[in-house]
Amino acid sequence: MNNLDNFNTICRQLEKGEIRVAEYKDGDWFVNPKIKEAILEGFRYGKMKDFSQGTFSFFDKDSVPARQFTMEDKVRIVPGGTTVRCGAYLAPSVVVMPPAYVNIGAYIDEGTMIDSHALVGSCAQVGKRVHLSAAAQLGGVLEPIGALPVIIEDDVFIGGNCGIYEGTIVKSKAVIASGVIITRGTQIYDLVNDCFIKADEQNRIIIPEGAVVVAGSRPIANNARAMQVYTPIIVKYRDEKTDSSIVLEDILR
Repeated sequence: MNNLDNFNTICRQLEKGEIRVAEYKDGDWFVNPKIKEAILEGFRYGKMKDFSQGTFSFFDKDSVPARQFTMEDKVRIVPGGTTVRCGAYLAPSVVVMPPAYVNIGAYIDEGTMIDSHALVGSCAQVGKRVHLSAAAQLGGVLEPIGALPVIIEDDVFIGGNCGIYEGTIVKSKAVIASGVIITRGTQIYDLVNDCFIKADEQNRIIIPEGAVVVAGSRPIANNARAMQVYTPIIVKYRDEKTDSSIVLEDILR
């Protein structure tokens, strides 16, 4: 089997959910570097192709076309400009509003809604019953091979215009309020426990289970101009009041 055949096989397995770029084992998330390497091979050996349709011009590698869905996939993709690239898994009952983009290697589990103008980057992993609100972005990662992608666990709510990047892990039932940006270099202040959350020994930011995170700031030390630096704040942990404000409407699904 040559490299391109291997890539096509990997893509088919990814689209069926038979394999994943990252998996949860023994209490932690681990990346599968062989799958990421195979994806990179697909880009390397692909050739530019004209995918234009009507008045719209599209040019991309022929090895990574947009994925084609059928009714048997049981995925609801609303008309209006959404693209899902080959090698992405969308579970039955996933809803994608237009326009949105889901890149290769991404995994989106059951009951999740991807809202308008949202981005699920390459290899990002999204759990069950997640709401990715309008214009929210989950960063992608193909290189380096061993780098963990963004992980969003089950029952997470991500508000509009949020950006979750650089291998951040958002644990189950966390709520990320509108406008929050989280990167590897972001220090997050836990108001409840009076401490900062920084990158761990594997250089990952991990948002605790049930944390409610809002945008905030803190003063810069020894700064005569009283300047502030952006600092997301965990203002509380999820409770019944939080649940009632972010309940997912089954009627929309």
